[in-house]
Amino acid sequence: MNISKKYIVDEHGTPKEVVILLKDFRKIEELLGLDLDNEAVKQLRAARKDRESGNKAAYLELDSV
Repeated sequence: MNISKKYIVDEHGTPKEVVILLKDFRKIEELLGLDLDNEAVKQLRAARKDRESGNKAAYLELDSV
């Protein structure tokens, strides 16, 4: 992934902030899962608990999806 960026520097030339294109920001949000709503996050946490505890009753057969 290539991210176009512009650095904002202080009076000493030290980078302090970065400006990126909105489309790049949205892609980063999507890749990190930061675009998910609270319900989706809740479901993913529950799925992780089921997976870690071995709760196979929570799983669906692949053919049923």
